Amino acid sequence: MTSVQDSLHASVVPVSPYQRSVADYWNAERNPVNLRLGEVDGIYHHHYGIGEVDWSVLQSPPELRETRLIEELHRLESAQADFLLDHLGPLGPADRVMDAGCGRGGSSLVAAARFGCEVDGVSISQAQVDFANEQARLRGVGDQVRFNLRNMLDTGFPTGAFQATWNNESTMYVELGLLFAEHSRLLRRGGRYVCITGCYNDAYGLPSRAVSQINAHYICDIHPRSTYFREMAANRLVPTSVVDLTPATIPYWRLRAQSSLATGIENTFLDAYTDGSFQYLLIAADRV
Repeated sequence: MTSVQDSLHASVVPVSPYQRSVADYWNAERNPVNLRLGEVDGIYHHHYGIGEVDWSVLQSPPELRETRLIEELHRLESAQADFLLDHLGPLGPADRVMDAGCGRGGSSLVAAARFGCEVDGVSISQAQVDFANEQARLRGVGDQVRFNLRNMLDTGFPTGAFQATWNNESTMYVELGLLFAEHSRLLRRGGRYVCITGCYNDAYGLPSRAVSQINAHYICDIHPRSTYFREMAANRLVPTSVVDLTPATIPYWRLRAQSSLATGIENTFLDAYTDGSFQYLLIAADRV
């Protein structure tokens, strides 16, 4: 159940001018690539996909091609969420977990169904919070999965309240030092933090042109790879697993580029991934 301390903070969402622009963007966002994929099974993700593509969808009859393609893209993004959850460690109904930057709530709902645990999703977008809470209500899990209008840098949740927390493609919207300090505060000793993120490869120097174009497209600030590990170490988060998912996500982008849901950024991602300047990583870390 939500504590009194939790409730007191619920109406207080301190944001910077930049974060306000991000919230405004997501409050207005109605991108088909986020909505139509979620309509497949009612799980709305806000991230990309991994895994081998069933390329036979492109040879489907014209009246079936788009439906099959959308289903395949959704299968790949669901595989990405499952892969993240695989790294959260052993969880059960007695545990509480947090999805930081929860979007429309897909990963939170999947986590609750898999582990039976309590889940709190956090977003600075009122539209996302309202949408996600409605999805939880429709699934009959509104008491178990709660979506909160809160800043992931200052959630107001009690210290040590969570056994696991994660960011799924949302770290590029905040300063990593502040973010990891909050995750470290929220996690119990021995708890697990996981993120999947795009980061630029600073072994190549400054961000490439393609990375800069991605920043502009999503109003974000992609961090260098080294910053993740430096700021984790500074905040008592010790990596236990690092997986380079770059090769696994390239097929998703190649398929998406051939769909009606393409947004024009697909070739930029492919350029950045294939030239080595951009990487797609999973990092799992224990709170020590």
